[in-house]
Amino acid sequence: MVEPGVRGEAAGDASFPEGTVPVPTTVRLRRALAAVVLSTALMVGATACGSGGNGPREELSAASMGELAALAAAEPVAAEADELAAATPSPSTSAEKQKFAKTRFVANAGLAAGATYQWIVKPYRAGKFKKGAKGRTFALIKAGLAGAFAYNRLKAAAENAKGDPLLAKAVAPLTAGIESLKGLGSKLRKGQAGDGDIGAFDSVISSVKEAGQSAGATVTDKVPSVSQLGG
Repeated sequence: MVEPGVRGEAAGDASFPEGTVPVPTTVRLRRALAAVVLSTALMVGATACGSGGNGPREELSAASMGELAALAAAEPVAAEADELAAATPSPSTSAEKQKFAKTRFVANAGLAAGATYQWIVKPYRAGKFKKGAKGRTFALIKAGLAGAFAYNRLKAAAENAKGDPLLAKAVAPLTAGIESLKGLGSKLRKGQAGDGDIGAFDSVISSVKEAGQSAGATVTDKVPSVSQLGG
């Protein structure tokens, strides 16, 4: 199937209608990956919900399934936006480049902060991740996917920061902390995350906010809606 706005790509035709940009191969691969991630997440949820153990049976509603679909698509959709944005005209002056860098930093860091609080910190504090808690399976799957999304957005924010000297200097010491979050999404999904892991997310987000504030790039939480996450 040929992507919308792309003419003849499947047949090897390198020409495209005026004003359109071909969708990179890596973007299409990420879209396919989203489907794989979603299938895996739902199988995990279905297995946990239908297990024959002594624990309470958990049912995932149609709305919950839809939210999982959007969350599973979040990371590749965000990555696609980054890749396609790279093809857009870049700011020409130094001042414009720095302003652009700050704007993207604030947007990405804000989404990471919002997702972290909404689907990781808040439910953890409410006891949603504890064994026997009502809705635990769904909460853990969401937390795992949100953890991967937040890590992705923080990485993007750190890259954005390099476009502004002051912001780059403030964020540089935080790269190791951001990288330490890489595998925590999996731990969250499996119900293996503890106080230290949740604290790591909270600490890194706080540090990123402080770094942005010191460089004139104030970060505020922006909770991604289901429709936003689904692209």
